[in-house]
Amino acid sequence: MIKKFKDLTEREILALAISLEEEDGRVYGEFALALMGHYPATAEVFRKMQAEEADHHRYLLEAYRRQFGEHIPILTRHDVRGFVARRPVWLVLKLGLNAIRQQAEIMELETCRFYRRAASRCADASTRQLLTDLAEVEQKHTTQAMAFQQEQLPAEARQQEDSAQRRLFLLQVVQPGLVGLMDGSISTLAPLFAVAFATRLDPDAFVAGLATSVGAGISMGFAEALSDDGELTGRGHPVTRGVICGLMTAGGGLGHTLPYLIPQFTTATAVAVAVVFLELIAISWIRVRFMDMPWWQSIRTVFIGGILVFFAGVVIGLLGHAAIGG
Repeated sequence: MIKKFKDLTEREILALAISLEEEDGRVYGEFALALMGHYPATAEVFRKMQAEEADHHRYLLEAYRRQFGEHIPILTRHDVRGFVARRPVWLVLKLGLNAIRQQAEIMELETCRFYRRAASRCADASTRQLLTDLAEVEQKHTTQAMAFQQEQLPAEARQQEDSAQRRLFLLQVVQPGLVGLMDGSISTLAPLFAVAFATRLDPDAFVAGLATSVGAGISMGFAEALSDDGELTGRGHPVTRGVICGLMTAGGGLGHTLPYLIPQFTTATAVAVAVVFLELIAISWIRVRFMDMPWWQSIRTVFIGGILVFFAGVVIGLLGHAAIGG
C-alpha cells in the first residue's frame, strides 16, 4: 500500500532519501553517457551532477548508520504518495536534449522540495541540518543547469525552453486536464454511438452521452484527486486537480454529445463524427505542444485508440439495432 509522506518515520525518511539519491545519480549517469557524443559539455555537467549525487548518498548513509545502524528498509519513490510520475529514461533520451534538460530541472526541484519537507520532520539536529544543506545544493543545481543550457543552446532553442517552475505548472494544470480530455473524448465514444446506432433516436443518444460524460467526469475527478496529495511535488491541491480533470473529462464527452440535439439523426451523427475528429486532433496537438511528444507518435496513439473505440460503439449499436428489429 502506498504511504503518505506525513506518516513516514524519521528512519523511513532517511531511507527514502538514500534511495532517491541513488536513483537520481543513475539517471544522470545515463544522461551523461547518451549526450557524450554530440553534447560533450552538457554531458560533463551531468557527470558532475552524478558525482555530487554520489556524495549526497554517502552523507545520508553516514547519517542513517549513526542513528539507526546498518539495516536500511527498502523504500522508493513508488512507495510514497506525492512524487511526480517520471517518464522512462529511454523515452526521455529519445525526445532529445531539451527534454533531458527539463527532466533534470524537475528532478532537482522535486528533490529540493522533498529535502525541505524532510528536514522539518527530523528531530535529530545534525540530520536536519544535513537535509537543509542538501536542499540548498539541489536548488543551486536547478539554477546552474538552467544557466548552463542558456549558454550552450542556440537562441532559437532557448526561446522554446520552459523553466522548471513552468514545467511543474504544466504538471499541475495541463497534465490532469489532458488526462481528463483524453478519457472523456475517447471512452465515451462507444456508449454514445452504440445507443445512437441502436435506437436511431437523437434524444436517446443525447441522454446516453450526457450520462456517460458526467459519470466519467465524476469518476476521473475523484481518481485524480486521490492519486496525489501534492504535499511533496507541489502539483497543487488535489481538489483543484480533480476539478480540472473532471471538467475536462465531461467536456470531452459532451463535445460529441451535443450534436444529438440536432433533430435529424443523419445530420447529428455526421456533425458528431466531425467533432470527434477535431477532438482527436486537439488532443494530439496538446500532447505535442506541452508534453514534448513527437507528432507521429501522438497522432498514432490518439487516433488508433479513438478509432478503435468509435468502431466498437458503431458495431455494437448496429448489432443492437438488428437485435431489436430495427
